[in-house]
Amino acid sequence: MKWENNRASDQIEDRRNSPGGMGRAPRLGGGRGIGLGTIAIALIAGWVFGINPLTILGALDGGGLQAPTQVEAPQGQSGAPSDDMGRFVASVLGGTEDAWDQIFRESGSQYQKPRLVLFRGATPTACGTGQAAMGPFYCPADRQVYIDLSFYDTLRRQLGAPGDFAQAYVIAHEVGHHVQNLLGITDQMEKARGRMGQREYNALSVRLELQADCFAGIWAHRNQQTRQILEPGDIDEALNAAAAIGDDTLQRQSQGQVVPDSFTHGTSDQRQRWFRTGLETGDVRACDTFKAARL
Repeated sequence: MKWENNRASDQIEDRRNSPGGMGRAPRLGGGRGIGLGTIAIALIAGWVFGINPLTILGALDGGGLQAPTQVEAPQGQSGAPSDDMGRFVASVLGGTEDAWDQIFRESGSQYQKPRLVLFRGATPTACGTGQAAMGPFYCPADRQVYIDLSFYDTLRRQLGAPGDFAQAYVIAHEVGHHVQNLLGITDQMEKARGRMGQREYNALSVRLELQADCFAGIWAHRNQQTRQILEPGDIDEALNAAAAIGDDTLQRQSQGQVVPDSFTHGTSDQRQRWFRTGLETGDVRACDTFKAARL
C-alpha cells in the first residue's frame, strides 16, 4: 500500500505513553466484573471491527450494560505521531477524512471528523474502559476510534491476515461506524435494541457491520482514484482479513461448530462481498445492507 507521501490526519491522540490511563473496568448487568481474560475469550467471535465491544459483552452476559462510569481520560499527545506505525495510522485516517469529506460535500452536507486514540493495554472511553483484548472499536458516545496497535500482531500471527492494507482496512471499517453514527443509523440501532429479542438484534447487527465493511470499500475506491494507493496484493490482503474475521470462521476455529443465530458481524463470504461492493462502486447507496434481500 502506498501511504508514505499521503496527507496525515492531525485528529490523533496518542495515549501510548500516558500514565494513569487504565481507568475502571466496565461491569455488566447484574454487577459481574469482566476481566481481561474473560474479554479475550468472550469476544473471539466479535473481536475485530466491533462498533462497541461493550455491547457485545452485554449480549453475551444476557443483559444490558449499566451506564459507563465517567472517568477522566489521560492527556495524550495530539497530532500525527512520529513513529512508523503512528505515521501509518495518521495517513490512513487522513485518507478516510478526504474520502468522506468529498462524499458528504457531494450530498450538500459537512463531514465531522472522528478522533483516533492510540493506547496500550486499557484506556477510559465514554463507552466504558477500552481494553486491548477487545480489538479496535468505535465509541459513538465520544465519536472516537480506539486502537491498541498490538492488535496488528494478533491480526497477522493469530488470525493469519498480514499486510498493511489489511491494517488500513481495520481503520476504514471503524471510521465506517463513525459515518453510520453521523447518519443516525447507530441511534436507530440502539432504539431497536429494546424492541426485539437477542436473535433479531444479532441479525440487525450483522447488517450494521456489513455496511461498515462496504464503507471501508468506499474508502479504498475513493483513495485509489485520488491517490493511487493500491499495490499488487493489497485487495487480497483486505479480502483475506475479511475472511479471517467472519463469524462462521471464528466460531469454527474456537468452538468447532457454527451457530448462525449468534452471528453479530457476518460470515466470511458476506464480509468479503460487501467490502468488494464498496470497492467496486464507491457509492454509499450501494451499501444499504438494511434493505438488501441477500447479504
